Amino acid sequence: MSGDHDHDGAHDHSHLSDMDARIRALESLLVEKGYIESEAVDEIVELYETKIGPRNGAHVVVKAWTEPEFEKWLRDDATAAIHSLGYTSRQGEHMVAVFNSDDTHHMVVCTLCSCYPWSVLGLPPTWYKSPPYRSRSVIDPRGVLEEFGTVVPESTAVEVHDSTAETRYLVVPQRPAGTEDWTAEQLQKLVTRNSMIGTSFALSPEQAT
Repeated sequence: MSGDHDHDGAHDHSHLSDMDARIRALESLLVEKGYIESEAVDEIVELYETKIGPRNGAHVVVKAWTEPEFEKWLRDDATAAIHSLGYTSRQGEHMVAVFNSDDTHHMVVCTLCSCYPWSVLGLPPTWYKSPPYRSRSVIDPRGVLEEFGTVVPESTAVEVHDSTAETRYLVVPQRPAGTEDWTAEQLQKLVTRNSMIGTSFALSPEQAT
């Protein structure tokens, strides 16, 4: 499965999956018929990749790291807390925030399809939708995490959350040590998409420089 991971990097376009090929064919047909313009599709993709997420999610995480009242709100009612920042989804799904700690590491998967919080994380990575990730994350979560280079101590429990059409999850990673005097802008650079899915930790200060 490790070959399917893009680890927050660019997607591998050397080959297209059947679904990717069907989407490209459908897009070409719609453009040919004059229903949509290719530039409009590119703008939508860029919007989700760079403007919507994962920057939105990083904003939510850092606000929870730095503002105790917002952290409590996020724990108690993540949907309302996230919506208060203007991040809403057309699907109107219920959001749940789970917080990593020394005792528990959280990880998100969608075993039935690829339910994903687009409004806070942007476009889902290719590996998130792959059958190996969807099945093995439940059976062997520690093994999957290790393939991402994420080694969780044996003393820390790994809890896997299954997203549905009604409920989506946001993992709040632990704040890295040595960032006590960092600004919100600096902290946001430590929060990656994978860390908010739970397949990695937030970046350390050394990794961000």
